[in-house]
Amino acid sequence: MPDSKYFRLGYTIIIILVIIMLAVKVQFIFTPLVIIFQTLFFPFLISGVIFYLFRPIVLYLDHKKVPKTLSIVVIYILFIGIGTLLFFLIGPEIQKQFKTLIDNAPSIIETLQTKANEIRQSSWMSRFEENSNMTVEQATAKVSDYLKNNVSNIGNGITGVIGIISSLATIIVTVPFILFYLLKDSEGLSTKIARFFPLKANESKKILKDMDSALSSYIQGQAIICLIVGIMMYIGYLIIGVKYSLILAIVAMFTNVIPFIGPFLAIIPALIIGFIDSPFMAVKVLIVAIIVQQIDGNISSPLIMGRKLDVHPLTIILLLLVAGSMGGLLFMILAVPVYAVLKVIVSHIYRLYQLHKIEKKQVLKIEED
Repeated sequence: MPDSKYFRLGYTIIIILVIIMLAVKVQFIFTPLVIIFQTLFFPFLISGVIFYLFRPIVLYLDHKKVPKTLSIVVIYILFIGIGTLLFFLIGPEIQKQFKTLIDNAPSIIETLQTKANEIRQSSWMSRFEENSNMTVEQATAKVSDYLKNNVSNIGNGITGVIGIISSLATIIVTVPFILFYLLKDSEGLSTKIARFFPLKANESKKILKDMDSALSSYIQGQAIICLIVGIMMYIGYLIIGVKYSLILAIVAMFTNVIPFIGPFLAIIPALIIGFIDSPFMAVKVLIVAIIVQQIDGNISSPLIMGRKLDVHPLTIILLLLVAGSMGGLLFMILAVPVYAVLKVIVSHIYRLYQLHKIEKKQVLKIEED
Protein backbone atom coordinates (compact mmCIF):
# COMPACT_ATOMS: atom_id res chain seq x y z
CA MET A 1 0.00 0.00 0.00
CA PRO A 2 1.51 3.39 -0.96
CA ASP A 3 2.73 5.41 2.01
CA SER A 4 3.38 8.85 0.51
CA LYS A 5 1.93 11.93 2.17
CA TYR A 6 -0.59 12.39 -0.67
CA PHE A 7 -1.97 8.89 -0.21
CA ARG A 8 -2.15 9.42 3.56
CA LEU A 9 -4.09 12.63 2.88
CA GLY A 10 -6.42 10.67 0.60
CA TYR A 11 -6.96 8.02 3.28
CA THR A 12 -7.76 10.76 5.81
CA ILE A 13 -10.33 12.38 3.50
CA ILE A 14 -11.97 9.01 2.80
CA ILE A 15 -12.21 8.20 6.51
CA ILE A 16 -13.74 11.63 7.25
CA LEU A 17 -16.30 11.16 4.46
CA VAL A 18 -17.20 7.69 5.77
CA ILE A 19 -17.69 9.14 9.27
CA ILE A 20 -19.94 11.88 7.86
CA MET A 21 -21.95 9.31 5.87
CA LEU A 22 -22.46 7.14 8.97
CA ALA A 23 -23.42 10.21 11.02
CA VAL A 24 -26.11 11.08 8.43
CA LYS A 25 -27.49 7.55 8.70
CA VAL A 26 -27.96 7.86 12.49
CA GLN A 27 -29.26 11.42 12.71
CA PHE A 28 -31.68 10.50 15.51
CA ILE A 29 -28.70 10.09 17.86
CA PHE A 30 -27.72 13.73 17.36
CA THR A 31 -31.25 15.14 17.68
CA PRO A 32 -30.97 15.79 21.46
CA LEU A 33 -27.62 17.51 20.90
CA VAL A 34 -29.17 19.73 18.22
CA ILE A 35 -32.04 20.67 20.54
CA ILE A 36 -29.59 21.49 23.35
CA PHE A 37 -27.50 23.61 20.97
CA GLN A 38 -30.54 25.50 19.65
CA THR A 39 -31.75 26.15 23.21
CA LEU A 40 -28.42 27.42 24.52
CA PHE A 41 -27.12 29.19 21.42
CA PHE A 42 -28.79 32.59 21.78
CA PRO A 43 -28.37 32.92 25.59
CA PHE A 44 -24.65 32.14 25.30
CA LEU A 45 -24.24 34.31 22.20
CA ILE A 46 -25.81 37.35 23.87
CA SER A 47 -23.94 36.65 27.12
CA GLY A 48 -20.67 36.40 25.19
CA VAL A 49 -21.19 39.73 23.44
CA ILE A 50 -22.10 41.53 26.70
CA PHE A 51 -19.18 39.78 28.43
CA TYR A 52 -16.66 41.40 26.08
CA LEU A 53 -18.35 44.79 26.57
CA PHE A 54 -18.40 44.58 30.38
CA ARG A 55 -15.08 42.80 30.98
CA PRO A 56 -12.86 45.93 30.61
CA ILE A 57 -14.84 47.57 33.43
CA VAL A 58 -14.53 44.48 35.64
CA LEU A 59 -10.79 44.30 34.99
CA TYR A 60 -10.39 48.00 35.77
CA LEU A 61 -12.27 47.65 39.08
CA ASP A 62 -10.33 44.47 39.86
CA HIS A 63 -7.10 46.43 39.29
CA LYS A 64 -8.42 48.93 41.86
CA LYS A 65 -8.78 46.04 44.37
CA VAL A 66 -12.58 45.93 44.13
CA PRO A 67 -13.93 42.35 44.60
CA LYS A 68 -15.22 40.84 41.37
CA THR A 69 -18.65 40.01 42.73
CA LEU A 70 -19.12 43.58 43.93
CA SER A 71 -17.82 44.88 40.56
CA ILE A 72 -20.35 42.79 38.64
CA VAL A 73 -23.22 43.89 40.90
CA VAL A 74 -22.20 47.55 40.45
CA ILE A 75 -22.06 47.08 36.66
CA TYR A 76 -25.52 45.47 36.67
CA ILE A 77 -26.94 48.37 38.68
CA LEU A 78 -25.29 50.94 36.38
CA PHE A 79 -26.51 49.10 33.28
CA ILE A 80 -30.08 48.94 34.58
CA GLY A 81 -29.90 52.60 35.60
CA ILE A 82 -28.56 53.77 32.23
CA GLY A 83 -31.11 51.59 30.41
CA THR A 84 -33.94 53.07 32.48
CA LEU A 85 -32.66 56.60 31.86
CA LEU A 86 -32.46 56.01 28.10
CA PHE A 87 -35.94 54.50 28.16
CA PHE A 88 -37.39 57.62 29.72
CA LEU A 89 -35.33 59.95 27.51
CA ILE A 90 -35.80 58.42 24.06
CA GLY A 91 -38.54 55.86 24.70
CA PRO A 92 -41.44 58.32 24.30
CA GLU A 93 -39.93 59.71 21.07
CA ILE A 94 -39.43 56.21 19.63
CA GLN A 95 -43.00 55.28 20.58
CA LYS A 96 -44.33 58.48 19.04
CA GLN A 97 -42.43 58.03 15.76
CA PHE A 98 -43.29 54.34 15.55
CA LYS A 99 -46.99 55.02 16.17
CA THR A 100 -46.95 57.76 13.53
CA LEU A 101 -45.23 55.39 11.09
CA ILE A 102 -47.87 52.69 11.68
CA ASP A 103 -50.72 55.19 11.34
CA ASN A 104 -49.27 56.61 8.11
CA ALA A 105 -48.39 53.22 6.60
CA PRO A 106 -51.48 53.11 4.30
CA SER A 107 -50.82 56.64 2.98
CA ILE A 108 -47.11 55.82 2.54
CA ILE A 109 -47.96 52.78 0.43
CA GLU A 110 -50.48 54.80 -1.60
CA THR A 111 -47.93 57.56 -2.19
CA LEU A 112 -45.33 55.01 -3.31
CA GLN A 113 -47.82 53.53 -5.79
CA THR A 114 -48.65 56.98 -7.13
CA LYS A 115 -45.00 57.90 -7.59
CA ALA A 116 -44.32 54.51 -9.19
CA ASN A 117 -47.11 55.19 -11.69
CA GLU A 118 -45.64 58.62 -12.41
CA ILE A 119 -42.25 57.06 -13.06
CA ARG A 120 -43.82 54.39 -15.26
CA GLN A 121 -45.55 57.05 -17.36
CA SER A 122 -42.44 59.21 -17.68
CA SER A 123 -40.64 59.60 -21.00
CA TRP A 124 -37.39 57.92 -19.92
CA MET A 125 -39.32 54.83 -18.75
CA SER A 126 -41.03 54.69 -22.13
CA ARG A 127 -37.61 54.77 -23.80
CA PHE A 128 -36.51 51.97 -21.48
CA GLU A 129 -39.48 49.85 -22.58
CA GLU A 130 -38.71 50.58 -26.24
CA ASN A 131 -35.06 49.57 -25.84
CA SER A 132 -35.86 46.40 -23.88
CA ASN A 133 -38.06 43.42 -24.60
CA MET A 134 -39.98 43.81 -21.34
CA THR A 135 -42.63 46.32 -20.33
CA VAL A 136 -43.05 47.60 -16.79
CA GLU A 137 -46.20 45.48 -16.44
CA GLN A 138 -44.24 42.37 -17.44
CA ALA A 139 -41.44 43.23 -15.01
CA THR A 140 -43.98 43.78 -12.23
CA ALA A 141 -45.60 40.44 -13.06
CA LYS A 142 -42.24 38.70 -12.85
CA VAL A 143 -41.55 40.25 -9.46
CA SER A 144 -45.00 39.19 -8.26
CA ASP A 145 -44.44 35.63 -9.49
CA TYR A 146 -41.08 35.55 -7.70
CA LEU A 147 -42.66 36.70 -4.45
CA LYS A 148 -45.47 34.14 -4.79
CA ASN A 149 -42.96 31.36 -5.41
CA ASN A 150 -41.04 32.38 -2.30
CA VAL A 151 -43.99 32.81 0.05
CA SER A 152 -43.03 29.58 1.81
CA ASN A 153 -39.53 30.93 2.49
CA ILE A 154 -40.99 34.17 3.82
CA GLY A 155 -43.34 32.16 6.01
CA ASN A 156 -40.46 30.12 7.38
CA GLY A 157 -38.60 33.33 8.14
CA ILE A 158 -41.61 34.74 10.00
CA THR A 159 -41.96 31.48 11.92
CA GLY A 160 -38.31 31.71 12.90
CA VAL A 161 -38.79 35.28 14.14
CA ILE A 162 -41.82 34.20 16.18
CA GLY A 163 -39.75 31.39 17.66
CA ILE A 164 -37.04 33.84 18.68
CA ILE A 165 -39.58 36.18 20.23
CA SER A 166 -41.15 33.29 22.17
CA SER A 167 -37.71 32.46 23.60
CA LEU A 168 -37.08 36.05 24.66
CA ALA A 169 -38.31 35.47 28.22
CA THR A 170 -35.91 32.55 28.65
CA ILE A 171 -33.02 34.64 27.33
CA ILE A 172 -33.84 37.55 29.66
CA VAL A 173 -33.84 35.20 32.66
CA THR A 174 -30.75 33.13 31.78
CA VAL A 175 -28.40 35.76 30.31
CA PRO A 176 -27.72 37.64 33.61
CA PHE A 177 -26.71 34.38 35.34
CA ILE A 178 -24.51 33.16 32.46
CA LEU A 179 -22.91 36.60 32.18
CA PHE A 180 -22.26 36.73 35.94
CA TYR A 181 -20.28 33.48 35.94
CA LEU A 182 -18.43 34.40 32.74
CA LEU A 183 -17.28 37.68 34.28
CA LYS A 184 -16.47 36.09 37.64
CA ASP A 185 -14.57 33.01 36.41
CA SER A 186 -13.16 34.14 33.05
CA GLU A 187 -9.52 33.38 33.94
CA GLY A 188 -10.31 29.99 35.45
CA LEU A 189 -12.54 29.14 32.50
CA SER A 190 -9.72 29.68 30.00
CA THR A 191 -7.45 27.36 32.03
CA LYS A 192 -10.12 24.64 32.03
CA ILE A 193 -10.69 24.99 28.28
CA ALA A 194 -6.94 24.77 27.65
CA ARG A 195 -6.92 21.27 29.16
CA PHE A 196 -9.00 19.98 26.26
CA PHE A 197 -6.37 21.06 23.71
CA PRO A 198 -4.00 18.21 22.73
CA LEU A 199 -1.07 20.63 23.09
CA LYS A 200 1.30 21.89 25.73
CA ALA A 201 -0.26 24.14 28.33
CA ASN A 202 1.61 27.26 27.22
CA GLU A 203 0.67 26.70 23.53
CA SER A 204 -2.98 26.14 24.42
CA LYS A 205 -3.07 29.31 26.49
CA LYS A 206 -1.44 31.29 23.67
CA ILE A 207 -4.10 30.11 21.18
CA LEU A 208 -6.91 30.95 23.61
CA LYS A 209 -5.37 34.34 24.33
CA ASP A 210 -5.16 35.21 20.63
CA MET A 211 -8.73 34.00 20.03
CA ASP A 212 -9.91 36.08 22.98
CA SER A 213 -8.03 39.12 21.67
CA ALA A 214 -9.56 38.76 18.20
CA LEU A 215 -13.12 38.49 19.54
CA SER A 216 -12.59 41.26 22.07
CA SER A 217 -11.20 43.67 19.46
CA TYR A 218 -14.03 42.95 17.03
CA ILE A 219 -16.98 43.08 19.45
CA GLN A 220 -15.84 46.13 21.42
CA GLY A 221 -14.80 47.98 18.26
CA GLN A 222 -18.03 47.18 16.43
CA ALA A 223 -20.16 48.29 19.40
CA ILE A 224 -18.41 51.67 19.56
CA ILE A 225 -18.51 52.18 15.79
CA CYS A 226 -22.22 51.26 15.56
CA LEU A 227 -23.02 53.73 18.34
CA ILE A 228 -21.04 56.49 16.60
CA VAL A 229 -22.72 55.75 13.25
CA GLY A 230 -26.16 55.82 14.88
CA ILE A 231 -25.49 59.17 16.54
CA MET A 232 -24.07 60.71 13.34
CA MET A 233 -27.01 59.47 11.27
CA TYR A 234 -29.49 60.85 13.81
CA ILE A 235 -27.80 64.27 13.79
CA GLY A 236 -27.70 64.26 9.98
CA TYR A 237 -31.36 63.27 9.71
CA LEU A 238 -32.32 66.01 12.18
CA ILE A 239 -30.40 68.59 10.15
CA ILE A 240 -32.13 67.72 6.87
CA GLY A 241 -35.51 67.27 8.61
CA VAL A 242 -36.40 63.76 7.44
CA LYS A 243 -39.32 62.09 9.20
CA TYR A 244 -38.84 59.20 11.67
CA SER A 245 -35.22 60.26 12.14
CA LEU A 246 -34.70 58.40 15.44
CA ILE A 247 -36.10 55.11 14.14
CA LEU A 248 -34.04 55.35 10.96
CA ALA A 249 -30.89 56.14 12.98
CA ILE A 250 -31.49 53.10 15.23
CA VAL A 251 -31.91 50.93 12.12
CA ALA A 252 -28.62 52.30 10.78
CA MET A 253 -26.90 51.62 14.09
CA PHE A 254 -27.93 47.95 14.23
CA THR A 255 -27.46 47.14 10.55
CA ASN A 256 -23.94 48.59 10.69
CA VAL A 257 -22.95 45.38 12.51
CA ILE A 258 -22.82 43.76 9.05
CA PRO A 259 -19.68 45.05 7.29
CA PHE A 260 -20.12 46.68 3.86
CA ILE A 261 -23.72 45.44 3.38
CA GLY A 262 -25.17 46.95 6.58
CA PRO A 263 -25.01 50.61 5.45
CA PHE A 264 -26.83 49.73 2.20
CA LEU A 265 -29.57 47.95 4.16
CA ALA A 266 -29.92 50.97 6.45
CA ILE A 267 -30.24 53.51 3.64
CA ILE A 268 -33.14 51.72 1.87
CA PRO A 269 -35.93 52.65 4.37
CA ALA A 270 -34.46 56.15 4.78
CA LEU A 271 -34.49 56.69 1.00
CA ILE A 272 -38.09 55.48 0.79
CA ILE A 273 -39.22 57.87 3.54
CA GLY A 274 -37.26 60.72 1.96
CA PHE A 275 -38.57 59.97 -1.53
CA ILE A 276 -42.17 60.04 -0.28
CA ASP A 277 -41.52 63.54 1.05
CA SER A 278 -39.77 64.72 -2.14
CA PRO A 279 -37.04 63.53 -4.52
CA PHE A 280 -34.79 66.30 -3.18
CA MET A 281 -35.22 64.93 0.37
CA ALA A 282 -34.13 61.50 -0.90
CA VAL A 283 -31.02 63.14 -2.34
CA LYS A 284 -30.30 64.81 1.02
CA VAL A 285 -30.72 61.46 2.80
CA LEU A 286 -28.24 59.91 0.37
CA ILE A 287 -25.77 62.75 0.97
CA VAL A 288 -26.04 62.27 4.75
CA ALA A 289 -25.42 58.52 4.40
CA ILE A 290 -22.38 59.09 2.16
CA ILE A 291 -20.87 61.66 4.55
CA VAL A 292 -21.39 59.40 7.58
CA GLN A 293 -19.89 56.39 5.81
CA GLN A 294 -16.90 58.45 4.67
CA ILE A 295 -16.29 59.61 8.24
CA ASP A 296 -16.72 56.05 9.50
CA GLY A 297 -14.52 54.49 6.83
CA ASN A 298 -11.71 57.03 6.99
CA ILE A 299 -11.71 58.16 10.64
CA SER A 300 -13.83 56.13 13.08
CA SER A 301 -13.09 52.56 11.97
CA PRO A 302 -9.34 53.02 11.39
CA LEU A 303 -8.91 54.72 14.80
CA ILE A 304 -11.03 52.25 16.74
CA MET A 305 -10.60 48.95 14.92
CA GLY A 306 -7.26 49.55 13.23
CA ARG A 307 -6.07 46.36 11.55
CA LYS A 308 -6.30 44.09 14.57
CA LEU A 309 -8.26 41.41 12.72
CA ASP A 310 -6.17 41.78 9.56
CA VAL A 311 -8.97 40.54 7.29
CA HIS A 312 -8.87 41.69 3.67
CA PRO A 313 -12.04 43.54 2.49
CA LEU A 314 -12.49 41.10 -0.41
CA THR A 315 -12.37 38.21 2.07
CA ILE A 316 -15.09 39.90 4.14
CA ILE A 317 -17.31 40.36 1.07
CA LEU A 318 -16.91 36.71 0.08
CA LEU A 319 -17.61 35.63 3.66
CA LEU A 320 -20.81 37.69 3.73
CA LEU A 321 -22.00 36.27 0.39
CA VAL A 322 -21.45 32.68 1.53
CA ALA A 323 -22.85 33.29 5.03
CA GLY A 324 -25.95 35.02 3.62
CA SER A 325 -26.65 32.05 1.34
CA MET A 326 -26.14 29.57 4.17
CA GLY A 327 -28.01 31.14 7.06
CA GLY A 328 -29.26 34.63 6.27
CA LEU A 329 -28.79 37.67 8.49
CA LEU A 330 -27.54 35.87 11.61
CA PHE A 331 -24.77 34.07 9.72
CA MET A 332 -23.75 37.36 8.08
CA ILE A 333 -23.36 38.95 11.52
CA LEU A 334 -21.32 36.00 12.84
CA ALA A 335 -19.23 35.42 9.69
CA VAL A 336 -16.37 37.85 10.39
CA PRO A 337 -15.75 37.04 14.10
CA VAL A 338 -15.99 33.28 13.42
CA TYR A 339 -13.54 33.65 10.54
CA ALA A 340 -11.17 35.64 12.78
CA VAL A 341 -11.21 32.87 15.42
CA LEU A 342 -10.72 30.11 12.83
CA LYS A 343 -7.88 32.10 11.29
CA VAL A 344 -6.14 32.25 14.68
CA ILE A 345 -6.57 28.49 15.19
CA VAL A 346 -5.35 27.56 11.70
CA SER A 347 -2.36 29.92 11.87
CA HIS A 348 -1.28 28.42 15.21
CA ILE A 349 -1.75 24.87 13.96
CA TYR A 350 0.39 25.66 10.92
CA ARG A 351 3.02 27.30 13.14
CA LEU A 352 3.14 24.26 15.43
CA TYR A 353 3.34 21.96 12.41
CA GLN A 354 6.33 23.91 11.08
CA LEU A 355 8.01 23.80 14.50
CA HIS A 356 7.40 20.06 14.67
CA LYS A 357 9.04 19.58 11.26
CA ILE A 358 12.07 21.64 12.33
CA GLU A 359 12.41 19.67 15.58
CA LYS A 360 12.12 16.40 13.69
CA LYS A 361 14.88 17.44 11.27
CA GLN A 362 17.10 18.44 14.18
CA VAL A 363 16.58 15.06 15.86
CA LEU A 364 17.39 13.21 12.61
CA LYS A 365 20.51 15.32 12.16
CA ILE A 366 21.68 14.56 15.71
CA GLU A 367 21.08 10.83 15.15
CA GLU A 368 23.06 10.91 11.91
CA ASP A 369 25.96 12.67 13.65
